Amino acid sequence: EVQLVESGGGLVQAGGSLRLSCAASGFTFDDYAIGWFRQAPGKEREGVSCISSSEGVTYYADSVMGRFTISSDNAKNTVYLQMNSLEPEDTAVYYCAAHTYSCIASVSLITDIGYWGQGTQVTVSS
Repeated sequence: EVQLVESGGGLVQAGGSLRLSCAASGFTFDDYAIGWFRQAPGKEREGVSCISSSEGVTYYADSVMGRFTISSDNAKNTVYLQMNSLEPEDTAVYYCAAHTYSCIASVSLITDIGYWGQGTQVTVSS
């Protein structure tokens, strides 16, 4: 059974930092890209960042470039999202997802992604 478990969300002031974790199990970790997506109230889910071992690439949305860093510990089957210089606009539920699309393609194929975590709330106060 595929499982993706996010952790690390919370409440932080603007300018602060959080590190999200996505622990994966039930599939061959190296064969999948892991993406972070977020959904704010009243908005559509959007791609934030992605890492693909098979492609050897990482992806960042323009809105988080330079502030967020994605990394992977393949020995632990865990992907991290280090979020610095957080802004109130970053407030959302953050989800990790596993897929076999390219990182860039996954941003447009959100509804086709089958493996999702339960989400973790990130709230940034001004």
